[in-house]
Amino acid sequence: MSPDGDAPAAEEGAAGQGVADVHGSARAPTWVARVMLESPLPQLDRLFDYRIPEALLSDAQPGVRVKVPLRSAGRVSRAYIVEVTNHADYVGTLSDIEEVVSPVAVLTPDVWQLARRVATRAAGNASDVVRIAVPPRTVRVEKAWAAKQAAAAATTAGAAAAPVAAAASAAAANDAAAPAGVTPAIAGYGDGVVEGALRARARLAITAVPTVRQTPGGEWVGAWAETMAAMAAFTLGLGRSSILVVPDYRDQEQLATALRGAGVPVDLVSPLDAHQTNPERYGHFLECLEAVPRVIIGTRSAIYAPAHDLGLIALWDEADPLHDEPLSPYVSSRDTALVRQELSGAALAFVSHSRSSEVERLVELGFLRDVAQSPRFLPNVVPTSAQSSNDRLAQSARIPSSAWNAVRKALETGPVLVQVARPGYAPVLACASCTNPAHCLVCEGPLRQASRSSPPSCAWCGAIAAQWQCRHCEGTTFRLVGQGSTRTAEELGRAFPATRIIVSDGSRSLGDVGSAPALVIATRGAEPVAAGGYHAVLLLDGERMLARESLTVGEDCLRWWSNAIALAAPRAPAIIVGVGGDLARTLVTWQHARFASAELADRRRLRFPPAVRIATVRGTPEAVAKAVQELHDSVQGEDSAKIDVLGPVPDETDDFVRSIVRFDYAVGANVASTLRAAVIKNATSRRKIPGKPANYRPPPTLRVRFDDLEILD
Repeated sequence: MSPDGDAPAAEEGAAGQGVADVHGSARAPTWVARVMLESPLPQLDRLFDYRIPEALLSDAQPGVRVKVPLRSAGRVSRAYIVEVTNHADYVGTLSDIEEVVSPVAVLTPDVWQLARRVATRAAGNASDVVRIAVPPRTVRVEKAWAAKQAAAAATTAGAAAAPVAAAASAAAANDAAAPAGVTPAIAGYGDGVVEGALRARARLAITAVPTVRQTPGGEWVGAWAETMAAMAAFTLGLGRSSILVVPDYRDQEQLATALRGAGVPVDLVSPLDAHQTNPERYGHFLECLEAVPRVIIGTRSAIYAPAHDLGLIALWDEADPLHDEPLSPYVSSRDTALVRQELSGAALAFVSHSRSSEVERLVELGFLRDVAQSPRFLPNVVPTSAQSSNDRLAQSARIPSSAWNAVRKALETGPVLVQVARPGYAPVLACASCTNPAHCLVCEGPLRQASRSSPPSCAWCGAIAAQWQCRHCEGTTFRLVGQGSTRTAEELGRAFPATRIIVSDGSRSLGDVGSAPALVIATRGAEPVAAGGYHAVLLLDGERMLARESLTVGEDCLRWWSNAIALAAPRAPAIIVGVGGDLARTLVTWQHARFASAELADRRRLRFPPAVRIATVRGTPEAVAKAVQELHDSVQGEDSAKIDVLGPVPDETDDFVRSIVRFDYAVGANVASTLRAAVIKNATSRRKIPGKPANYRPPPTLRVRFDDLEILD
C-alpha cells in the first residue's frame, strides 16, 4: 500500500511495524496481534500487526481495546485486536502494543465478521461500522459489570444460566401443551406456522395483522408488537437469542410492553438505542456479551449487537427511512440483517403492514417465505373518492361531509385519529398578490408560520421575515398555504367545541392515549396507540403526500396510511380523503403484496432499484471520470452489459460532479471492490500544500455511496 502522511505507514510497519521473524526460532514464540485501527482513512482499512509484550499477554485477547503507536512523533491510535497469532507474513521488527485499554472483549468475532462484510459490500471502512456497533467505554459501568461477573462465577457456574434454564423448560412444555402465559402462541398465521419456521431458522416476510391488542397487563399495543414479542419468547424458550429492530423509540416502547405481556423476564431484555445515556447503553451492551440467551431490542444500531446463539433477527417496518444509517458506510438495517442472517444462520423475519418492493423481490426470488394472515383480518377502509358528489365545493373540501359525519358519530363513543401531512401551523407561505412561494431573504429557505400569533420565519435558518418583500411582484403580505397539525387542531377545535383535542407530532410525540372521546391530530409516524383502538381514523392530505417527488412515494404513502389504519378498533371506519386508483384499491382490499409486485415489475423495466443496485460517485470531474473508466475496464464480456452509468451532472457541492452507476446484483462485489480501490487511490494521491502545516492534507476529491435512493428523487 502506498504511503500517506496522515497514516501509520504500512511501508514502515505501522510505526516501525515490521513483523518479527519467528519462524524456526528456538526461543519462545513472539505473539502477534492483528489489529483494526480506529481511523476513517480508507487506506488504513486493513489489519496491522503489532508485537504483544509479555506483560500484556494475559489481557491482549481478540476483541479488546488497545492503544498502538503510529509511525513517528509519538502518535498513538486506538484499535481493536481482531486476531492473535504466533506467526506473520511480514519479516521485520514489530512495534509493541502500548496499552490494553480494557480486558473486556467487546468486539466479538461474529460482530467483526459482520462489520467486515457489510463494509466491503458498501465500499466502506470496517472501523466505521465498528464505531456504530460498539458503544464508547464507560469505566464505572464496566468495572461494576466485571465485578458482577466475577461474583457470579465464584458462587456457582450455573447461576448466570438459571433464568434461561427455566425459560427453556417452559418452552419444552409448550411444544406439547404449554400452560397459559408461558411462551404464548403466535396468533394470526395458523397454528404452529411461525413456530415451525422459527425452529427451522427460516427466512420470513410476515404481513402484520392490522389491529391493536391488549396485553395481559391491560396495556394496548399494535398486533405487530405482540407478534414479534411472541416470536422472541418462543426463540428464547429454544435457548437462543433474538435481535428485534424497530425504527424509533416509540415503536421500541410498544415492543417492550409486548415483551412483558409475553412473559419474557425483564432481566433478559436488553434495550439499545440512541435515547439512552452512554452509561445505560454500555451497560446493556455488556449484558449482550454474556453467554446467556436474551432478547435485544432497539433502533438500527441494535442490529450489530453481540448475541449468544443468535436464533432470530426480526425487523419491524423495514422500509421506514429511520432504518437507513446516516453515517458512513450508510448501510440500512435491512441489508445488515440479510448479511447477518447469512453469517449466523438465524431465523429472519421482516414484519410490516405494507410490504416494500425490496422485500417483494426477495419473496419472488424464493429467498423469503411469504407468511400471510390466517384467518384474514380486513380493515374497514372507506375512500372518499368513491363517493360521488355534484357539488364542486364539496368535491374540493379538505374534509368531505361524509367524513364529518363519521367523525361526529365516532366521537360519541371513543377517540378519533386524524392524520395530517405536516407539523406546525402553516407549513408553507406564499405571496398574497402573485401566489409564488415566499422565500427567506437571508438563506432562500421556505417561509412558514408556527402558530396563529407567531411571525413568519424561515424553516431553514429561523430568521424572522420582518421586512419581507416578494421578489416577483414586490408584495409584502402573505397567504397561508397548507394546514399543519396545529392549524388542523385549531379548526377542528372550533368545529367540535366540547371535544378534547390532542396533538402528536415531531415536537410533542405521544405514545398512547386513553379510550375517552378525543380528537387526536397526528403527523405520519407520530400516531399514538389508543386504548381499545380508535373508533374512526381520518387520513387527510393524501394528494399532498403523493405530490412529493420520490421513487418510493407510492410505497411510502401506503406504509404511512396502513400503519395509521392498523390503530383502528375492529370494523371502525378508516376514511382516506383525496386518494383513488390503485392505492385506494390496495387499502380497501388490503393486498399490499400485489401493489409491491406491480411496483417491482415497473422498476425492472426501468432498471431502477431494487431491480438493480446503484452507487453514487461524487467528486471532481477528473476523479469521477477516472473512477468510472476503471470500473468499465474491470468488467469484460457479458458482465459489461450488467453495468451502466448515468451522468456526470453538476453536483450541489462546490465544483463536484455526480455519476450514478447502475449494476446487477451479480457484479456487486466487483463494482464495490473497484470503486473502493479508486477511493483509496484518490486518498493516497493527495499532496502537501505549500504554506500549510506538515501534517495537513487536502480533503479527498472522490466519494462513493451505495444504495442511496434519495439521489433518484
